[in-house]
Amino acid sequence: MIPVNTPEIDIDQLDGAVRGGAAIVDVREPGEYMAGHVPGAVLIPMGQLPGRVTELDRNAPVYVVCASGNRSATMTHFLRSAGFDAYSVAGGTSGWARSGRPVVGGYAPRA
Repeated sequence: MIPVNTPEIDIDQLDGAVRGGAAIVDVREPGEYMAGHVPGAVLIPMGQLPGRVTELDRNAPVYVVCASGNRSATMTHFLRSAGFDAYSVAGGTSGWARSGRPVVGGYAPRA
């Protein structure tokens, strides 16, 4: 269940954030990430995020993406509760790819 009042952005807004060099956190599992992710997204699987929040900048917005938007909404709620300015990406990586935007395969550096 998606937490109520979780701030979301759409794919067009994410595109602007990506172009601006924003922090994009992909909370999917490694195999999903390797198959294709938003350029610049850093893999921090959902189950690892609570233990890795120190890797994120509390002074900058964090955009959280998953496959479709469910896991990212849950993790956005968690991050906001922890004091981060976090936003879930509605439609997730699937929506990003369906919009014709590029996806990148393989691993990217950790946060």
